[in-house]
Amino acid sequence: MLSYYLSQLQSILYVIPGAMVAIILHECAHGWVSDQLGDPTPRASGRLSLNPIKHFDLMGTICLLIFHMGWAKPVPINPGYYRDQKKGVILVSLAGPVTNFILAFLSLLIYGLTLLYAPTDSSLWYTILLVVYYSAIINIGLGVFNLIPFPPLDGSHVLEELIPAVARFFQRYRLYGSLILVVLLVSGALSRPLSYLDNAVLNGMWRIIYQILIHLPTLPSGVL
Repeated sequence: MLSYYLSQLQSILYVIPGAMVAIILHECAHGWVSDQLGDPTPRASGRLSLNPIKHFDLMGTICLLIFHMGWAKPVPINPGYYRDQKKGVILVSLAGPVTNFILAFLSLLIYGLTLLYAPTDSSLWYTILLVVYYSAIINIGLGVFNLIPFPPLDGSHVLEELIPAVARFFQRYRLYGSLILVVLLVSGALSRPLSYLDNAVLNGMWRIIYQILIHLPTLPSGVL
């Protein structure tokens, strides 16, 4: 029993670096895109920062570490500054998940390169393998999860802009959105569909990376 809990603790420790980077850059991406569209709110509120505390949401981070799906504290924005409010909100909302998918791809690429070129008997490189692999899993999970069209997730803002009537419906339940998501995660109701989507994204990325790796020089035989 003790060995089980120790292994779980070890897994969480491997997850933490990827989770921190995923959360920070996810929220910074929202803020940066809004800032580029003329909104001074994210910068004025200090959310264009790499300080994880500024983006930390307790429940969302716990869910991210345990379920590999979660959320951070939303970046405040003011769509009134956008030239095209509908387009602006959609771009800002998608910036976070897109950033996570880019990070996941880079993590998998590092993972593949490490498999190819790092010493196989090195504990340091083995640790790096685990960290970057978990980083890919975390970023894919965060990106896919946040595309769910339910508040407070990014997908809900996209849906609200595409279908304005949905905004009135979401307004009734926005305060309870995080609690509802936690219940769905703990109950396992979201596990199967999200796992399917996560695996589809992971496999798609890995197929692209595989094509990159097999064309690299000095490819050791039997690795892939």
